[in-house]
Amino acid sequence: MRVLVLGGTVFLSRAVAEAALAAGHDVTCANRGVSGSAPAGASPVVLDRSEPGAVAAALGTESFDAVVDVATMSAPWVRDALDALADRTGHWTFVSSINAYADPGPRGGTVDQPTLAPLHGRPDPARQHTDPDLYGAAKVASEDAVRDRLGDRALVVRGGLMCGPYDDMDRFGYWAARFARGGPAVVPDVPGHPAQIVDVRDLAEWIVRCAADGTAGTFDGTGPRGTLADLYAGIASAVGAPDLELVGVPAETLQARDVNIWAGPRSLPFWLPGTHWGMVDRDATATLDAGLTTRPVAETARAALDRERELGLDRERKAGLTPAEEKALLDAV
Repeated sequence: MRVLVLGGTVFLSRAVAEAALAAGHDVTCANRGVSGSAPAGASPVVLDRSEPGAVAAALGTESFDAVVDVATMSAPWVRDALDALADRTGHWTFVSSINAYADPGPRGGTVDQPTLAPLHGRPDPARQHTDPDLYGAAKVASEDAVRDRLGDRALVVRGGLMCGPYDDMDRFGYWAARFARGGPAVVPDVPGHPAQIVDVRDLAEWIVRCAADGTAGTFDGTGPRGTLADLYAGIASAVGAPDLELVGVPAETLQARDVNIWAGPRSLPFWLPGTHWGMVDRDATATLDAGLTTRPVAETARAALDRERELGLDRERKAGLTPAEEKALLDAV
């Protein structure tokens, strides 16, 4: 199978390229060439999708058995790729997001849940990386464009909380590195808090199998449902230091001490208010029935810790508490 990955150097798109190569496919990775190199064995093509017509100019009249597109914030990028390749491609996967849903609260939701109104134009650059609704609306517009052009040759994957190697958000990696350091570690004490992750390698391998099998439709790209407490326990059992102690702090106390939710500086990653628990408590039965297989969280934790050590455990992080912030919080509570 001849596969085009629009991307191929960062996180999921890189994992897709690696999975396709491992399965014996002929892989082309098309990107700007500024975020790293494509995996060994893939054919690189340089293009800048912010320039109209760039895909057609770079790829000419080439055809592919499958295209995988992970475009993040611009529906015009997706339409430009479709104009260039839709009629010369057998199967098209567009990776959307859980943020596409209009209401992040309902637990056990499925892909039939209402989505945000589509944003067909280019998003405001000042907001595009900080507004999850803007991100979700752009993804909905891209989903619509792919379905309109490909019909029953289109697979839309609404990606959930992806973890594993090359994650540049520092969320899962924060916990792997923190638990490996040992000592008293602050975790949110929120009974019943759901958690739902998928190892990026598992999702990528499933996407490649779907392309080969011609699987179409819309699916949530996430793993089985669980709890935050079980997720932390699984990470701790895999990579935690012998003296690790998980210290649960109630949500009200964390909020009073200006600890942030989900991601970013001064945060406890994966912690969410109840109004957003539906983001990490999807009914993924359809996806699992369609062949997604998931590895134990211990494997993801060990891979994340390896990556943390490669990047440097003492580096400035994008997410989590610094040692000084955590110590101050522990002293206060």
